[in-house]
Amino acid sequence: MTKNLAVLAAAVLLPMTALQAQLPQSRVLTLDVAEQIAKETMTKCHADGYKVTVLVVDAAGAAKVMLRDDGTAGSTAEVAKMKAYSAILYNRPSGPAQPLPAGTTAPPATIPGTINAQGAVPIKFGDVTIGAVAVSGAPGGDKDAACATFALTKLADKLK
Repeated sequence: MTKNLAVLAAAVLLPMTALQAQLPQSRVLTLDVAEQIAKETMTKCHADGYKVTVLVVDAAGAAKVMLRDDGTAGSTAEVAKMKAYSAILYNRPSGPAQPLPAGTTAPPATIPGTINAQGAVPIKFGDVTIGAVAVSGAPGGDKDAACATFALTKLADKLK
């Protein structure tokens, strides 16, 4: 009887172990880290004299944290959302994939809900994108992106 129970237990547990081995590991952008990224981004933009909206999203593009500075236009929240979604969707910083010649405007976005403007940067855990931080409101997407990049560089130890 004991031998039969051991065989039955092995038959049940072996497939479960095999299934567990096949499940991928995933990393999640925590609320604590998302808040830190948003605050550091906003602090950098303030230091540079910009009033902006900062949006941090998870890997699915869902909002984790949004900070909108006093006096910032309401439209900056929507633009930040489109920039963040672009960074998540394309798995790269938002904006044109290739540098444009001076004086050339970026082509319009081809996917609804995205925008072809600089200002969002993917948040990576190793090679895996776990979210994005987007900024809107500085006088130029390059300045928005600089604030986001600064924060991610400063908090790089949290993303290891």
